[in-house]
Amino acid sequence: MQIRLNGETKEVADGTTLQRLVEQLSLAPDRLAVELNCEVIRRTDWPRVTLFEGDRVEIVHFVGGG
Repeated sequence: MQIRLNGETKEVADGTTLQRLVEQLSLAPDRLAVELNCEVIRRTDWPRVTLFEGDRVEIVHFVGGG
């Protein structure tokens, strides 16, 4: 199925959760914020949130510095 990830079309398997998506992208979860269809999703909920055709996911990396 297709989702929109940070504005680009991405193919993912049916039943993919937010947790699995983050794992597939090899991202460090402790430095991320994830928004699904304009709603911020808590990290503790990622394993239970299943993606569906046409969902819009935004993943933001936090970067330290100063």
